Amino acid sequence: MIMPRGQQLLLPVSPLFMLLTLLFSFLLDMLQSMSWLGNAAWAPDWLALVLVFWAIHQPLKVGVGVAFLLGLLTDVHQTSLLGQHALTYTVQGYLATMIHRRILWFDVPSQALQVLPVFMAAQLLELSVRIAAGGLFPGWDFLLPPVLQALMWPVITVLLLAPQRRAPDPDKHRPL
Repeated sequence: MIMPRGQQLLLPVSPLFMLLTLLFSFLLDMLQSMSWLGNAAWAPDWLALVLVFWAIHQPLKVGVGVAFLLGLLTDVHQTSLLGQHALTYTVQGYLATMIHRRILWFDVPSQALQVLPVFMAAQLLELSVRIAAGGLFPGWDFLLPPVLQALMWPVITVLLLAPQRRAPDPDKHRPL
């Protein structure tokens, strides 16, 4: 793929690093749901954020299948309707994979605006599944997590791309 002018060339990502970041975000979601926050409606979904990031940056390694598996694990942990998070994460993985080529041409703040509809669609899908299953409307602060996840996008991008960045080469005569 031809890279946009001025974008830094990245090293290949380690599959172990991707696995560890997905595991860490899953554990962070588990801690968040067990802490004093409980299942606060405004709390961001860290696993969804990292999953969308890797589905955009590594769509051949992290996609719909990984999203479905992590969604089932989240459903089992949160004892929610089995398949609720699996469906939501699968849709997020699909949408992120669908736009991954286009979104990488934008700078990071613009990427945050581009992934906001992905997070919002997943949140509305989760809300509709919850209400269809007989749950109650959690309030309007339920729409806050997609905004928080989009605001966290630049931070996650810097953190997760840091191991792939090349050191600046002092040799001015080499093209790469």
